[in-house]
Amino acid sequence: MPFTHWIPRLQHSELPAYQLIPDLLVEDLQRGRLAPRDRLPPLRDLAQVLGLNYTTVVRGFAQARERGLIASRPGLGSYVRGSFIGLPLRAGTGAEMTMNMPPELAADHPLARRLQEEAAAHLAEAALGDLMRYQDFGGTPADRDAAARWLRQWVPQASSKCTLVAPGIHSILLALLSLLVKPGQGLAVESLLYPGLKAIATQLGTRLQPLQCDEEGVLPQSFEHVCKSTPIGALYLCPNLHNPTTATLSLARREELADIASHHSVPMIEDDAYGMLPPAIPPPLADFAPGLTYYVSGTSKWLGAGLRNAFVLAPSEAATQRLAGALRATTVMAPPWTAGLVTRWLESGLGAQVLDAMRSECTWRSALARELLGDLGLRAHPQGFHFWLPLAEDEGRRCVSAELSLRLQGLGVAAVASQAFSTDRMPPEALRLCLGGPLTREDCGRALRAVRDAVEQRPLCT
Repeated sequence: MPFTHWIPRLQHSELPAYQLIPDLLVEDLQRGRLAPRDRLPPLRDLAQVLGLNYTTVVRGFAQARERGLIASRPGLGSYVRGSFIGLPLRAGTGAEMTMNMPPELAADHPLARRLQEEAAAHLAEAALGDLMRYQDFGGTPADRDAAARWLRQWVPQASSKCTLVAPGIHSILLALLSLLVKPGQGLAVESLLYPGLKAIATQLGTRLQPLQCDEEGVLPQSFEHVCKSTPIGALYLCPNLHNPTTATLSLARREELADIASHHSVPMIEDDAYGMLPPAIPPPLADFAPGLTYYVSGTSKWLGAGLRNAFVLAPSEAATQRLAGALRATTVMAPPWTAGLVTRWLESGLGAQVLDAMRSECTWRSALARELLGDLGLRAHPQGFHFWLPLAEDEGRRCVSAELSLRLQGLGVAAVASQAFSTDRMPPEALRLCLGGPLTREDCGRALRAVRDAVEQRPLCT
C-alpha cells in the first residue's frame, strides 16, 4: 500500500490526524504520487496500515471530500477527483496561478460549440497561403475595420484609420513604452500596477514614477505634482476594474486627469482590458483628451487569453503610423489566423454573445465571492472575476501576504500577493484573487472557502 509514507508525518504532527489527512492527499497530488481518478484503498485497510482508528480516517476523508479532493461512489469506493483546486498545473506551468484569466466556457456550452464550428469553417474557407505569409502590419483592412466597429461601443469616435490589431495587449504596451518614453523620462503609473507592465519597464530600462492613489485610483494632485517636478513621457492607467484593486475611476476623476495631461502635453495610455465586462462604464479618457490618448483593449479578458489578439486606437493617423512602426519592430504583426478568426467572430455577432455569457458568469462569481468573503473586506466589482482582499493587521502583528499567497497556491487557489503589483515599495498587505480559468462554479466555492480558512487561521502572522 503506497500510503506508508504518511506514517512519520502523522506521528510527529501537532495537528489531529483527521485534519492532516487532506493535506497529505494534496501533497501526494502535487508530487505525482496520486493522479486524477486513482482509486483509494478501503478506509478500514488504510486505518490498519496507518495505525489509526477507523473513525479518524473516516473524518479525514470526509474533510477531503468537502475540499473537493476526493469523491465516493457506490461500488467504486473513494477516488481522486478529476477537476478541483489543488491539482498540479497543466503543462507544468505556473501561469494559471499568476495570470488573471477569465472564466472559460464549458466544452458542452452551446456558444463553445459555435466558436469551434466557426473556427473550423474559417480554416476551411481561408486561403492557406494567406495564412502562411506576412500580412499588413497592424492588421488587414478588414481586421482593423472590425476592430474599430467593436471599439465604438466604448469609444464612439474609433475609426479604422487610427486602429491597429496586435498580438496581445502586452505587445501594445511594449511598443507604446518604446515609442513614448524617451531616455531620461519616466512613466507615471498607479502605485499598484499590472505586473506585466513592470516587466516591460524593467526590460526597456524605463523608470516607473508611482502616483499616490486612494480607493478610487490615481489622485489628480499627485499626477499634477509629478508633471511639474520630473520629466514624464506618458501616464499609464487601468481605469475600469483596475488590476488588482477592482477600482473604477469616476467621471470627475477622469476629467481632472485628462485636463492635467492636456495642460502638460503628457500622452495617456488607457489600458481598458476589463472595460467591456460591465454593461455600463464612465466615458473613456480618450473622450476628454482625444489628441493624447492611446486607448487599448483586447480579447484576453472575455474571449480567450490564448488568442493573443488586441486593439489599440491611436490619437491621430500620424500617431497610428508611428505606433505601427513600433509594433513592427517589436512584434512584427498579429498572427493572421487568430486575427482573422476574431474578426469573423465579431462580424457574425458571436463575439457579442460570448461577451454577454461572460458577463453573466462573472456576475455569478462576483456575488459568490462577496457572499463568502465580503465580511473580510473583499473588494469586488459586480461583473469582475478578480478580487482584492486586504489583510488587516491583528494586534500589531503584520500578516505576511506573500507567504499566505504561496500557501493558497499550493492548494490551487489563484492568489497573488500585493508585493507583485507594488511600484512604490510600500504595498498594503493584501491578495488579488482570481476566479477565472478552468475553475468550475463548484471549484470557486471551494477556493473561496480555502481562502477564508487560511485567513482566519492566520498562522503566518508575525
